[in-house]
Amino acid sequence: MSTMHDQGVERFESRTSEVLAELESGGQLKRLQMIEGPMGPSIELRGRGKVDCFCSNNYLGLANHPEVVEAGVEGLRRYGAGTASVRFICGTFDPHERLESRIADFLGVEASYTFVSCWTASEAIFGTLCESGDIIISDELNHACIIDGMRLATVIKKGLLKAVYRHSDMDHLREVLQKAVGNPDMTGVPWVVTDGVFSMEGDLGKLDEIRALCDEFGAMLVVDDSHGTGVMGATGRGTHEHFGLKGSQVDFFTGTLGKALGGGAGGYIAGSKAGIEMIVQRGRPTLFSNALPTTVACSAEKAISLLQENPALVQKLRDNVAYARKGIGEAGFEVIESPTAICPIIVGDTAKAIAMSNELLDMGVFVIGFGYPVVPEGTARLRVQISAAHEQAHLDRLIGALIELKKKHG
Repeated sequence: MSTMHDQGVERFESRTSEVLAELESGGQLKRLQMIEGPMGPSIELRGRGKVDCFCSNNYLGLANHPEVVEAGVEGLRRYGAGTASVRFICGTFDPHERLESRIADFLGVEASYTFVSCWTASEAIFGTLCESGDIIISDELNHACIIDGMRLATVIKKGLLKAVYRHSDMDHLREVLQKAVGNPDMTGVPWVVTDGVFSMEGDLGKLDEIRALCDEFGAMLVVDDSHGTGVMGATGRGTHEHFGLKGSQVDFFTGTLGKALGGGAGGYIAGSKAGIEMIVQRGRPTLFSNALPTTVACSAEKAISLLQENPALVQKLRDNVAYARKGIGEAGFEVIESPTAICPIIVGDTAKAIAMSNELLDMGVFVIGFGYPVVPEGTARLRVQISAAHEQAHLDRLIGALIELKKKHG
């Protein structure tokens, strides 16, 4: 005789099986690849052997840099795994202090505070710093962490408003700001939030123009530069540097330590001392969650130090990007024009993108096909990501594989 719990489990299993079967039959089921070794320009995949990796965010090739690895190992030896509690209860290790000082100095702002991920940082910033009567205005293609952070904030803060402007459409942003400041319910502060580098399109937020509009309408500017820090600008400080802005011209940054800056994990908020102090005092993701592991804090601090000491890493990445983009075009594919390290090849159909990704993997080139729900229906793509660690031989193998793919698919 089945219980009510049994019946609930059966319903759950039934509907879950239906969804998974539908994904399988439509060629859209994702399968996790198992990496057997460190991240680098080439990696070892279980059942595949050595393949060239063009799907990692390891933009500067620092994820397996000997000094980054050793800093993490030494941090683990000296401090152990972590705080085993939240920071305001049991204290903060000095690697967190050093890292946060390094991030603030690197970005050119007063202070920063770290989290276990940029997703967590995005959950913290709006729910902590925004108040009832404020409005958050977001680019429509902002990362999912921003979207969910906004949703959560409007639940936490009743009367907090939100709006969306068309992707990088400055005329529409002006319209939204004008409407916001004329809204009697908007009694507080307007906030404009944008990605610095849009991860799926590989294009840039127009930070110079957005800053000018924020100045005109008295709005705060928040930039998530997870894919821009370490990549954009002459010294890799980010998308604001690319546009000739100082760090202080961005009110708050959110970003990650899990991409160019060591590739481990972790995120941060950076900006004014007052804002960061509010995060320490009121940010739910730090009041109720453990600190960044000390080994990650140590390795990330070393990665930023290496970038500051070796700006040639950024130029190597830039040269690789130019070479790859030229080669992708010569292979017969269109890639969205951009100075970023993200090179999306639009395919359209999700199943086709996944199938083409599998064919590339058979040729020893690891490129991921993205489709719905990561990107909108009908805009599935192969996303090629370039690293400073790639040598010309890696890039030539990528281009050669794309030429073969073009021959097959036309």
